[in-house]
Amino acid sequence: QVQLVESGGGLVQAGGSLRLSCAAFGRTFSSYSMGWFRQAPGKERGFVAQISGSGLITYYADSVKGRFTISRDNAKNTVYLQMISLKPEDTAVYYCAARSTGRGRATRVENYDDWGQGTQVTVAS
Repeated sequence: QVQLVESGGGLVQAGGSLRLSCAAFGRTFSSYSMGWFRQAPGKERGFVAQISGSGLITYYADSVKGRFTISRDNAKNTVYLQMISLKPEDTAVYYCAARSTGRGRATRVENYDDWGQGTQVTVAS
């Protein structure tokens, strides 16, 4: 099990940028594939991005490709989500998640074992 703590959310104007961080506490961080999900009010939690344990492989939801970048620093046990050109429809609570088993693209909530508490991102128009 790994504990995850997100930070970096906030209020930003449309077109602006934010960088989210997710600090991991627990077992070997580099063995986990990490994901970012988001949940807007009244909607289901949806996939945003995923990064492999090595950091060499990434996947993105179509809605964020070219605007969001997921990265990780295994020495700091931290995964990041850099977001640029933000839109009002990006407003949501953003969650990071850890996946301890399995390989390849994992876009479903049930693919992940541990979750952070979430951080609110609000994009004003």
